[in-house]
Amino acid sequence: MSVTPHQWQRVRTSVPAVLGRLLDLVEDAPPERAVTAHWTVADTMAHLCAVAAMGVALVRGAPPDLPVPALLELRGRTTIDTISVMNAEVLRHYRERRVPVLATRLRADVEEFLRLADEAGPEREVSWLGGARLPVAGLLAHLLNELNIHSWDVARALRRRWVIDPADAALFVDLFMVQMTRRGYGNLLDHDGPVHPGRISVTFRHRYGPEVTLAMVAGRVTVEPPDPRPDVRISFDPATFTLMLFGRVHRLRAVLSRKVSVSGRRPWLLPVFLRTMRSPS
Repeated sequence: MSVTPHQWQRVRTSVPAVLGRLLDLVEDAPPERAVTAHWTVADTMAHLCAVAAMGVALVRGAPPDLPVPALLELRGRTTIDTISVMNAEVLRHYRERRVPVLATRLRADVEEFLRLADEAGPEREVSWLGGARLPVAGLLAHLLNELNIHSWDVARALRRRWVIDPADAALFVDLFMVQMTRRGYGNLLDHDGPVHPGRISVTFRHRYGPEVTLAMVAGRVTVEPPDPRPDVRISFDPATFTLMLFGRVHRLRAVLSRKVSVSGRRPWLLPVFLRTMRSPS
């Protein structure tokens, strides 16, 4: 399944719109206000600058404009379980913490990212963390998700409300997660735990796109034709689902609020599947 014109238009429109909301949010925010257990407002902005800079570099086919030694090597060996290590290393070397300066850089890099994406087109593949393959549209969907998740963090710290458009969150599932699985995720999902010996099929359903079935066989996950009787079926509100994936909303809360529902022939296999198909939290 290729990137649709609607998805391509949506992601290119939503990225600058969400960025504008974020920059309004942080304009008067205390830079040292704690946002997460380890990051302040300023740290969060620096991280987003790094994400945008690496996106620009990937589309451009050049090293990132960041003062981080051996960053390309670090990016290539990073897995889901070591993304926090890479993030910490980047923030250790990229020391700018003046929020107005970071905001200016983030705006400029996002504009450049969008310009380069327009030139490259939605389907051009780039090599992401751990050798995973992504279309440019998926790279933009990842940036959009990062902007939304970390804006949610900042807003919560400031006791303000941040609304994630579920149609935007759906792009992370469809353009990033599914497209990366379809094109090959390299070593990104490697882990040291035991490999489940059987097959687990999981169908993902939301109102903003078609159902997608992912199947795990011998520890590797692939995209398969829609399965009418999957082991697990997940129906979800994409905004809640992405917040849950990244540890911002507890799984039990997501289920009790009926924003995420799990059914199927063998729903108890979902935790086994998610030990491989996981996100950093």
